[in-house]
Amino acid sequence: MTAPALDAGLLGALREAVGAEHVLVEADLTASYETDWTGRFTGRAGCVVRPASTEQVAAVVRACAAAGVPIVVQGGNTGLVGGATPAGGEVLLSLTRLDELGEVDRAGGQVSAGAGVTLADLQKHARSAGLDFGVDLAARDSATVGGLVATNAGGIRVLRYGSMRAQLLGAEAVLADGSVVSRMAGLLKDGTGYDLVSLLCGSEGTLGVVTKVRLRLVPRLASRAVALLAMPDADAAIAVLPGLRERLPHLSAAELLFAPGLALVRKHGHLPAPFGEEHPAFLLVECADRLDPTDALVEAVSEAEGLLDATVATDSAGQRALWAYREQHTEAISAEGVPVKLDVSVPTGRLPELVARLAPTIAAVAPDARPIVFGHVNEGNLHVNVLDAGELAEQVTAAVLHLVAGLEGSISSEHGVGRAKCEYLGLSRSRTEIAAMRAIKDALDPAGLLNPGVLLPAR
Repeated sequence: MTAPALDAGLLGALREAVGAEHVLVEADLTASYETDWTGRFTGRAGCVVRPASTEQVAAVVRACAAAGVPIVVQGGNTGLVGGATPAGGEVLLSLTRLDELGEVDRAGGQVSAGAGVTLADLQKHARSAGLDFGVDLAARDSATVGGLVATNAGGIRVLRYGSMRAQLLGAEAVLADGSVVSRMAGLLKDGTGYDLVSLLCGSEGTLGVVTKVRLRLVPRLASRAVALLAMPDADAAIAVLPGLRERLPHLSAAELLFAPGLALVRKHGHLPAPFGEEHPAFLLVECADRLDPTDALVEAVSEAEGLLDATVATDSAGQRALWAYREQHTEAISAEGVPVKLDVSVPTGRLPELVARLAPTIAAVAPDARPIVFGHVNEGNLHVNVLDAGELAEQVTAAVLHLVAGLEGSISSEHGVGRAKCEYLGLSRSRTEIAAMRAIKDALDPAGLLNPGVLLPAR
């Protein structure tokens, strides 16, 4: 696959903007940027550009706008829907060098972070000041702040702190003409018109290139307890959550997993069985507080209706061991092959129905496919991974997304729409909503140069 060669004048302008060593054109240097984490989406970039500041990003965008060359924006390249992968010939703008972390404002509970800062580094920085960050997910070591904002990422703590948009107090972004919008004061109250910062969150790089953000921090809660509950089925696991929320105000995570996924994790992670016998469904819960929440968690779990077995970990090693059963799902699934990955949500009350109908829906179009499902119970959010779909990947995608739409759900809960699901956007958004989104896109990026083909269907 060969990308169209970029004009020498544009390459010269890009090298002048960021330094020649940060404009990559050779195939062996660009290859790692051109395929997504799953291996399913790939394309050739005209070049890869690695700016180190907002000013350099602005210079790159101006040069591309003048040449009429589209831009694909990429953070840690941990996306799962092809939203940061080139389609062919674009300038790929890698933001990993925008890794500056500001001093933690303890009084305001805030910090400024560059788009290239990894989630793990942000967490470490906040914790060193006695605070914490409200978003967490398994890809923390490589996922970047800019990517989290672009997709309005959620993760395992949404139950307690909300998704990325709830943490966002300000942003700096480069628009399609190279102009810069900057609102970094971190004001908690501001009633002066449209909330452009919130608009950028979840826009997947189609409205502007987010280069820096101002983030809300949360109290550091050092005392934790984690429990893994074995349940007879998804219905029972979902049904116990309201009681746990009511009894455990310090509940911070509730994750659903099933026997097939646990078997893969054990196989590839060489992990022991969590219980003496096999069980069909599991609920992993975590509590965090300033004081030890173990007793309250044990009491609440022991009274959970339908409970088959449970194990509770209070020390950090035991907690990591229990979390491994959940967090190693993605790696274990990928070790089996390239999956169809679908991130969906439905109203929580309809989650049992979605779980019950997923396997027969997939089998109807791909009888040999293997669905591996896990997710976040509180948000009605399932990660549907389908192995061995082969040439039927698109049919599987269509079947699952239409099922979700029929249950009043969303085709994308926290991974974004990207290229993978843009043609299905109409299942979750009305024609009026899509027209309004297009109007905003056209106003901010009239030439359609920012992440073309991502989020919005082709005209």
